Amino acid sequence: MSKKALIAMSGGVDSSIAAKLMKDAGYECIGCTMKLYDNEDVGISKGHTCCSLDDVEDARNVAAANGMPYYVLNFKDGFSECVVRRFVDAYENGRTPNPCIDCNRFMKFDKLFYKAKELGCDYVVTGHYARIEQSGDKYILKKGLDDTKDQSYVLYSMTQEQLKHTLFPIGNLRKTEVREIAEANSFINANKPDSQDICFVPDGDYATFIKRHTGKDYRHGKFIDLEGNVLGEHKGIINYTIGQRKGLGIAYKEPLYVVDIRPDENVVILGNDKALFSTTFEAGDFNWISSEVPKGEIECRVKVRYRQKEQPARVIPLNDNKVRIEFRFPPRAITKGQAAVLYDGDVVLGGGTIL
Repeated sequence: MSKKALIAMSGGVDSSIAAKLMKDAGYECIGCTMKLYDNEDVGISKGHTCCSLDDVEDARNVAAANGMPYYVLNFKDGFSECVVRRFVDAYENGRTPNPCIDCNRFMKFDKLFYKAKELGCDYVVTGHYARIEQSGDKYILKKGLDDTKDQSYVLYSMTQEQLKHTLFPIGNLRKTEVREIAEANSFINANKPDSQDICFVPDGDYATFIKRHTGKDYRHGKFIDLEGNVLGEHKGIINYTIGQRKGLGIAYKEPLYVVDIRPDENVVILGNDKALFSTTFEAGDFNWISSEVPKGEIECRVKVRYRQKEQPARVIPLNDNKVRIEFRFPPRAITKGQAAVLYDGDVVLGGGTIL
């Protein structure tokens, strides 16, 4: 009896080829698209987002071409609570979130995971550029083979049970190979551009989205330097993130950057570029992929932003599901709310939220 797989299909080429590969491998496949929000709810009248009608039709077309049943699943309530609310809360508290991590954690590998079980599926399948391997009785999460597309950073929260029942069929392919397969099979989305922005804020204007979502006006406050001198007035802390230079409106003798945000005082701290470099911080809500916390400190490499290269560091496990990370060479703009993800070569050891 063939294994059964629920394929998460966004309408993009990656998940479409993942579906085809599973079908070709003999799996009984069900295609689905998660309906996460109504465009009007996030101020989008039309356009190519992950929940647009165009994307649903592209996914439906590919599923039909592969002889797969296809469903649109309504996950709007869960997305609003587990992703959008957390996104807004982070900015209101001076942090810079990565909602793609929350979407994977709470939607694809939680709510969709349980839907797959309800449907009697053995696996959830996505178009992520990452790899899962088994080593003894443990499952290992590894980088995707195409290092220009690797998405392991946003998957660090996966558990052993989730890894056991998840497949990433394109993890061993390069993006060029994925498009070649799509073109060879005349997929309607073979040359569809990759999504570059947060799906529910496609114009990148996070502050306007937050204001519209909450209906709030955010208090202006003070820009101050590291010595406490007032430099000017900011327009509300939701407008700023660590490392930001543009949009400050401050004339000064040297370039200034946001180096800290203090929501309790409603102040934004500005400093020069050197002030953005630090060597030590803590990360919480930490997930060790192996499910086992190291008994002592470890040496590995750590990535603190999706687009940054990982750097050598010492990691010390702490109580309360936290770790302290000490870099050999200070990276730039370590930012509260972003993820710190640990690597041993191409193996993901775990990750957590920067505190």
